[in-house]
Amino acid sequence: MGIIKVENIQVYAYHGCLVEEGKIGSDYRVDLEVKADLTKSTKSDELADTVDYVHLNKIVKEEMAIRAKLLEHAADRILIRILDELIMVKKAAVSVSKINPPIGGNVEMVTIKLSKKRKH
Repeated sequence: MGIIKVENIQVYAYHGCLVEEGKIGSDYRVDLEVKADLTKSTKSDELADTVDYVHLNKIVKEEMAIRAKLLEHAADRILIRILDELIMVKKAAVSVSKINPPIGGNVEMVTIKLSKKRKH
């Protein structure tokens, strides 16, 4: 079993419960970690035998572009697509961070982290 991480994917999106957040938008950071059997790719040196991190990045960008009130909702959609589209992935974890959230204080970011396992 191996781990592939795609860290600090930066996106601008329009998530949040406030009307203003849907109009103004905000900066987000997304971090992914997927577990998969990478044995075949270590021997073959072929992209088809591993989890393509370009595909992971594409999923994140597309799902973050769909407005959600809660970061949890966006994160769950990302995990569902990873497990649906990338059959090699056995487990995935995603952290979604809102940079400079509008919570009335000097807060660098708020982060939620979710994970899902493939059901056999």
